[in-house]
Amino acid sequence: MIKKIAFLFLAIGLLISCNNESAVEEEISKIPVEVKIDRFDKVFAEATPEDLPQLKKEYPLLFPKQYPDSVWVNMMNDTIQQELNRETVKAFPKFEQEEEIESLFQHLKYYFPQFQVPKVITVTSEVDYRNKVIVADSVVLVSLDTYLGEEHKFYIGLQEYLKKNFRKEQIVPDMATAYAEQFVPQPQGRTFLAAMVYYGKLLYLKDRLIPNFSEAQRMGYTEKEMEWALTNEEQIWRYFIEHEVLYDTDSELQRRFINLAPFSKFRLQLDNESPPQLGQYMGWQIVRQFAEKNPDVSLAELLQTDAEELFKKSNYKPRKP
Repeated sequence: MIKKIAFLFLAIGLLISCNNESAVEEEISKIPVEVKIDRFDKVFAEATPEDLPQLKKEYPLLFPKQYPDSVWVNMMNDTIQQELNRETVKAFPKFEQEEEIESLFQHLKYYFPQFQVPKVITVTSEVDYRNKVIVADSVVLVSLDTYLGEEHKFYIGLQEYLKKNFRKEQIVPDMATAYAEQFVPQPQGRTFLAAMVYYGKLLYLKDRLIPNFSEAQRMGYTEKEMEWALTNEEQIWRYFIEHEVLYDTDSELQRRFINLAPFSKFRLQLDNESPPQLGQYMGWQIVRQFAEKNPDVSLAELLQTDAEELFKKSNYKPRKP
């Protein structure tokens, strides 16, 4: 009988939570936001050296003064750049992410009222995959040549763990990451736990900013990698506890479990099967459980909460698959 009552209260709680989330999402959808997409990649692809003065006038941010005009003229005439332009326009004849970006900006405006909607400028960057999205005060730069599809010929020679997210579906999750990094304070401590919670906050904020994207997309995982993480969450946590890594300050732990890599490094036979960045994934689950168990804590307060305090109040328990 007690179990039935507990289940009933759990069901009621979930129903109330879902209704509250639906009400919030409906309110967010009514926030007026005007998204402006500027296809500079197309403009530059069609430009000639004679157009350069006008381009520099219209896009001063994209033409740093320390570079002479010859740099841009050489780029216009470069055959590799010309092929990059053609392939980018072929992959993006239209920019179809406008509605998704509008939703992201609405969520940012809701949770951070001081947020000012920027202009979105699409560019090419010689496949600079370390800077796929750059966020500034009034502008967002999106390098479309890093989203041509993981099998594109330009990416031959790059490792699979990098290429898996070179897809247009990841543009908005990458934008959400770039903005989350602006709103989540850097970790105060040097412990592995501090790093886990920092990245967990980034991912939790992405839960709020892009709720219509899958968990895998928010994490930058394939669905198979996401399933592996969930299935093995209890074992991952047991490993972290048994090896006493939470309060360890060895930077090697970040390379093994936080940084982007082919896989996580437990130094076990299963390593090659594991997805990378499982420290981020575990931090995400800790922050989620903190939020669930402390509903009176606002998002702004959560983002400011000290890692150790957040961890203790999360009373984290691994999820069951």
